[in-house]
Amino acid sequence: MMRLDASEKQHRYHNLLNDDHANEMLEGEGAGLAARVAELEVRCARQAEELLCLRSTLADALRRLNALEGRAPPPSTGTQRNGTYTGSSGTPTRELRIRQPTYRETAKRTSSYGSSTSSLPQRRGPQHQSTGSLQSDSPASSSSLSPAPSPSPRATPAPLHVPHASQPYRSRNNSTSSKESVSPGVNLTKRWSSTGDFNAQGLIANSRFTTKSLLNLYSKPTQNGAILKHGTHTCQYNEEDGTMRMYLRGRPVVLHGPSDQDGLDPAKVAPPPQNKLKLEWVYGYRGKDCRSNLYLLPTGEIVYFVASVVVLFNVEEQCQRHYTGHTDDVKCLAVHPNKLIVASGQCAGHDRVDARPHVRVWNSVSLATLAVLGAGQAERGIWAVAFSRADGGSLLAAIHDAPDHVISVWDWQRSDKGHCLAETKCSVDTVVAVEFHPLDRNQIVTCGKNHIAFWTLDQTNVLYKRMGIFEARDKPKYVTCLAFNHNGDVLSGDSSGNLTVWGRGTNTVQRLVRAVHDGPVFSVACLKHGAVLSAGGKDGRIVMFDADVNPTGLENVIEGHYGGVRVLAEGRGSQLYVGTTKNCILHGDLELGFSPAVLGHVEEVWGLAAHPSLAWFASAGWDRLLQLWDALSHSTVWSKDIEERAQCVSWSADGAVLAVGCLSGRWLVLDPHSRDVLAQHQDGSEPIQTIQYSPDNKMVALGSRDNFIYIYRVEDNGARYSRLGKCLGHSSYITHLDWSEDSQYIRSNSGDYELLFWNAMTCRQVTSPSSLRDAAWASNTCPITFTTVGVWPENADGTDINSCARSRDGRLAATGDDFGKVKLYAYPVTQPKSLCHAYGGHSSHVTCVRFTQDGARLLSAGGLDTSLMQWLVD
Repeated sequence: MMRLDASEKQHRYHNLLNDDHANEMLEGEGAGLAARVAELEVRCARQAEELLCLRSTLADALRRLNALEGRAPPPSTGTQRNGTYTGSSGTPTRELRIRQPTYRETAKRTSSYGSSTSSLPQRRGPQHQSTGSLQSDSPASSSSLSPAPSPSPRATPAPLHVPHASQPYRSRNNSTSSKESVSPGVNLTKRWSSTGDFNAQGLIANSRFTTKSLLNLYSKPTQNGAILKHGTHTCQYNEEDGTMRMYLRGRPVVLHGPSDQDGLDPAKVAPPPQNKLKLEWVYGYRGKDCRSNLYLLPTGEIVYFVASVVVLFNVEEQCQRHYTGHTDDVKCLAVHPNKLIVASGQCAGHDRVDARPHVRVWNSVSLATLAVLGAGQAERGIWAVAFSRADGGSLLAAIHDAPDHVISVWDWQRSDKGHCLAETKCSVDTVVAVEFHPLDRNQIVTCGKNHIAFWTLDQTNVLYKRMGIFEARDKPKYVTCLAFNHNGDVLSGDSSGNLTVWGRGTNTVQRLVRAVHDGPVFSVACLKHGAVLSAGGKDGRIVMFDADVNPTGLENVIEGHYGGVRVLAEGRGSQLYVGTTKNCILHGDLELGFSPAVLGHVEEVWGLAAHPSLAWFASAGWDRLLQLWDALSHSTVWSKDIEERAQCVSWSADGAVLAVGCLSGRWLVLDPHSRDVLAQHQDGSEPIQTIQYSPDNKMVALGSRDNFIYIYRVEDNGARYSRLGKCLGHSSYITHLDWSEDSQYIRSNSGDYELLFWNAMTCRQVTSPSSLRDAAWASNTCPITFTTVGVWPENADGTDINSCARSRDGRLAATGDDFGKVKLYAYPVTQPKSLCHAYGGHSSHVTCVRFTQDGARLLSAGGLDTSLMQWLVD
């Protein structure tokens, strides 16, 4: 029995050894199988990317072919239209040049940086395409084509010689009204209509998306809303004394018309101008308070947003296109896995119908709207959006800005309004990001204040949530960003500067990398070759890790004057695009450094002035930055920190100096070539609201918020100033000033809707306004005048219109108002009921509008949206 027992034990022992060996073999085969599956997933992803590139290249080729075949042939001899010369050659002839920088040449944007003036390079220019009138109330206008070759701004010495006379500019700008589009059957020559097209509710898209239309480049041309009516019912015209009496907030304002004015019938309606505006360029980027808003499309364009415009900018070719379907601030952006479709979400705006929070899904090639989701469901806005990735992008998740931060999941392709599959409360704390898992279907991750959450959408369209489990001492105040590595693990950055790896399919921490940054981690990106990048919002460092999140030792620091890093986007090869917290976009790589591709203002912008003879314009804002721009190359000539919050800016009559009025009552005069401060003065302690030089350049007038107008004598070519006196008589702050053409008189508007006239030499009020009824005025920045009666809408508040401008040829007038609209009128606007063309794009009050020196372009500043927009007068 003992021998049998031993034999049995030995047999069992051998069986156990065999079982262990078999288990080891199975485990080894399982590990090898998992590795092979992971490798296959990576290879499939790469092949999908190759197919995507081919598809997007085809789409871009078709778009370019459409643009080329849709253009009219250039004339054999140059002609002039609206001050713009067009001819067989599209290259402008200017004396000033700027050489092409690369991202290897880092720009210095410290107290003063910039470049010399620029011209278009001697090569065939790329085509700029705009989607036409932004939110236009005029008949729909089609896209516009214009050259936009411009180098990125960089630090260069100031120009030694600058001509004082403008040089003729030859442009290839061709424009065709959408009414001239050919029949739908001839697709290659059809023009795309504006993306601002809406139906009666203002939110439903005009086109439908189907799975067969990823490369559908052409949408049906449609008309925008009716031309906007303006006019005040209570206007009264007195034929005996030739005066118009209008009322602003119940206060009568009497305006004297010229003595040769024919009788006016206030009931008649003045037609809109024949000219229209097309958005040509948008300056600025919103990185100060928005996340995950910068992506590179396979066509070479980066997509980002500012104000209510989504910009598609090709940095290499220096051309822009614009999606203009939104009606207020765009707050978030996501790109479909096919890289052709984009989703963007907006916040609530002024109009309760047209500006409701919603998500728009649109084609990045044709700029056609495919779906509008969630209109009327979100309370205040959409904070984050994301497409599903494991199933090819059929779903879209959105985070609503509400007390409970609702998360909703949409089948966005079901109809032009989409279909909400699930909706539930997400968190009482702030939610800053949402992402679908790239490998696991119906898995969603959200993060924000004090949390990270892992969601599952089951087959019954119910969302289940698992909260991420932190160790008590490692729980951050904010989880700020999300990414996924090639294994499907979740990477998160937090406000403590740590990187956390969450195992795939779990809600527990797999690895914690501490103190990667000094301050919060604002962006984490996983590159195609597996490396991981993290970026700090405070220290400005970009750090590279390997696929296992081990430091590689390669990093770069963004210069502090650009701000901290807000978002990273992978470019071609080793190139990266970096969005910063000071509203800049940089491009370059970790080894060679970064240079700016997009610069902008950071705080509210009020100052805007066009050079009297060159295609330059200056802007200034509350961020203490004074910036000089070239309207032809769309680049920054220079930027300077003036150490004062600026309210207004103005050129001297000959363009030799630039004056800036500040909030403190201080005003500065600078040389635009050397950027040196030539003079500085202090007048009171209230903001300087407006500055205007006299046409003969011998005097300058400053309107202050202390109700006074200060007049100075200009000497030594604008370098020295001596005060002549100040004008007393207004009972409220000064808003606008104009000089007469003979430099003898000034007219002014104030905050209580007064129009007063002054003798500039004596600084005394002209108490008989009728004596100046035939005076010729060098400008028309005052909105309360006889020639601008019709710009005031019915029941207008006197502060609704912030700015007014007249073109140099006296044919057009433009206004900017508190509702984000830029409006174009036929000048003079003497009929109380006058029609206009109205354009959106700005999401804040339009603080200033100005025509360029040749009248071919209109510039507008967007106040709180920090953007500058350049419009082509067509």
